[in-house]
Amino acid sequence: MILVTRINGAVFALNPDLVERVDCTPDTVVTLVDGTKYVIAESVPEFIDSVRHYRASLIAQASRMETQPVDSAAQPSSSDDLDAKVLPLHRKDR
Repeated sequence: MILVTRINGAVFALNPDLVERVDCTPDTVVTLVDGTKYVIAESVPEFIDSVRHYRASLIAQASRMETQPVDSAAQPSSSDDLDAKVLPLHRKDR
């Protein structure tokens, strides 16, 4: 989530993955994929920079997680243990 500021000064968090487009009309208008629109105080370049930093931080964090040593005690001892921790996404037909 990124923090953006409404024109009235209220700060709120916005999921940048839901942004369809950002327009400058001259105010900055963020349109989400569901059609919701927010008028924000940040300029279009500032908003894009925030999204860029947010996504870069996600990639950096994932990279750090990949390079951390894995604790062997946390690893399942067999494939049966692994299957027991996986939850189905959908219910099976009855």
